[in-house]
Amino acid sequence: MPTDAGRFAPSPTGDLHLGNLRTALVAWLFARSTSSRFVVRMEDLDRMTSSREHEARQLRDLAALGLDWDGEVVRQSERFDRYHAALDELERAGRTYRCWCTRREIRDAAAAPHGPGGEGLYPGSCRDLDARSFAERAEAGRPFAVRFRRVVDELAFDDELLGPQRWPVDDVVLSRNDGVPAYHLAVVVDDAAQGVELVVRGDDLAPATASQLHLAAVLGLPLPRHAHVAMVLNDRGERLSKRDGAVTLSDLSAQGVTAPRVLSFLARSLRLIGHDDTVDTARDLVASFRPEKLPAEPLAAGRVGPSRL
Repeated sequence: MPTDAGRFAPSPTGDLHLGNLRTALVAWLFARSTSSRFVVRMEDLDRMTSSREHEARQLRDLAALGLDWDGEVVRQSERFDRYHAALDELERAGRTYRCWCTRREIRDAAAAPHGPGGEGLYPGSCRDLDARSFAERAEAGRPFAVRFRRVVDELAFDDELLGPQRWPVDDVVLSRNDGVPAYHLAVVVDDAAQGVELVVRGDDLAPATASQLHLAAVLGLPLPRHAHVAMVLNDRGERLSKRDGAVTLSDLSAQGVTAPRVLSFLARSLRLIGHDDTVDTARDLVASFRPEKLPAEPLAAGRVGPSRL
């Protein structure tokens, strides 16, 4: 199995905004500057919100910046057999359990005085049910999710951009209560299957990395390295979203802003070129790419529009 790829794995639920494109650019540069493969994977597990139209628009925008990829675009919606096989392996090893908790029940349990030690972690309500409690829930016919039974509380790793990290490990959902494979299982299986050696993504996902590395280790899969890119924030200090002005290539194109102009803005924000410099395509950045130059702090983009670019 080749282990020389980088990847970009968006959810095709809408157009990519500047924060997405910025992360994609960094992921692509990490790969191309080391002569590695670069793959694109559509994380379209949620078929209700994903669409081929959104996928096509996202691929068009990547290409407009000069970002190319190797091989066919992979879609998670077409790989359920792989996820089910991994889930079966974990179940046979006794590393899963059923969870009947609703989101509200999890939230209420987490807010209790003796809730979980980490914010957002599953409180373990269904982890060690006695036989009677298990039977009562099963006989009630309520849908259940399948969770990972972790065996470590936390895990440390070295991030290529953030440095040494240590985060709690969670009993993450492996299969939702509608039977659809869940994100954490799919991403671990896919990164291994596609030979992804370095995962580059937004730093909002850094806390999930420990759980995913633990899951990969239990499955006997290669452990990728990680590089978490600082986020793009709006004028309220929140993660950039569609409501924050002209934040997609389509929005900006309608206002007369070209793709090279957007690319140059992204490159300047990443300290890849000088304040007054411009580039025509991402290829212009490969030779001089140095990860150590990337900023650790988030980009405060504020209201985005032609005047900012």
